[in-house]
Amino acid sequence: MHRLIQLNTIDDIPEGMRNTPVEDLIRFHNWGHPHEEYTKAVMLVGMCMDNRKLLRVPDSFAFIIRTGGANLRYSEFKVSFAIAVGGVKHIVLMGHNKCGMVNLASNRESFIDGLVKIAGWERPQAEEHFMHYAPLFEIGNEIDFVIQETERIQKRYPQIQVHTMYYNVDENKLYALQRD
Repeated sequence: MHRLIQLNTIDDIPEGMRNTPVEDLIRFHNWGHPHEEYTKAVMLVGMCMDNRKLLRVPDSFAFIIRTGGANLRYSEFKVSFAIAVGGVKHIVLMGHNKCGMVNLASNRESFIDGLVKIAGWERPQAEEHFMHYAPLFEIGNEIDFVIQETERIQKRYPQIQVHTMYYNVDENKLYALQRD
């Protein structure tokens, strides 16, 4: 089970996120607080590649890895770099509503047709591409996936604080996502 927590006031921020760069992320994005100047990243954000999402944060505030569905399975070296070389101690994984990586099978024909018409692929090549990669990138339910991915990353990097958030693309707002 999970629950979305609206972040309208400081009191709405879950205790584990307070006084951390995650609180700053919420202040910058949801509430439009003035941006401080940063000379190095203080956190890593893993979020979807979806073009409807744009975080309102200062330059140099965060490393941001954008992948379909916020799936970091194939980006772990980049996560390790942000921690080991960049020195970040906080990670936010951010799912969102209306994610295209949910129910990829429903987009099979438009995906294949798009590769044929737009990219100039042959149909069999486009079909093979979809059939090979869609199972790797299908995330099922976006909330369940981002919670599972958060738990996986937390186990992989036990001394790093890993938080789960949710981006509502209709409202352009961040929500905390409480895991049970």
